Amino acid sequence: MADLNISIPHKLSQDEARERIKNLFIALKRDHKDKVNNIREEWNGNSGSFGFSAMGFNLSGTIDVTPSTVDISANLPMAVMLFKGQIRRLIKEKGSELLNQ
Repeated sequence: MADLNISIPHKLSQDEARERIKNLFIALKRDHKDKVNNIREEWNGNSGSFGFSAMGFNLSGTIDVTPSTVDISANLPMAVMLFKGQIRRLIKEKGSELLNQ
């Protein structure tokens, strides 16, 4: 497993940022159920853990919502390391869109 660490700045309240991230998981379950399964998330205040399977790969990690950032740490299978940069850019781009609407 390889680590992926991303920090996305925001200007929302922690509660609003956390709710937007939670809604992202709801949308993932609804919109991509044909590609993504075994989606799980658990929250304890502003910290959460997640996991899911996508295209046969298991992914897991943590999310911490701070007053100014959403910090994501994920474990990526070695088989997807060639795509780490693309994955990072996509998460950062989509996360920024979500948190800065």
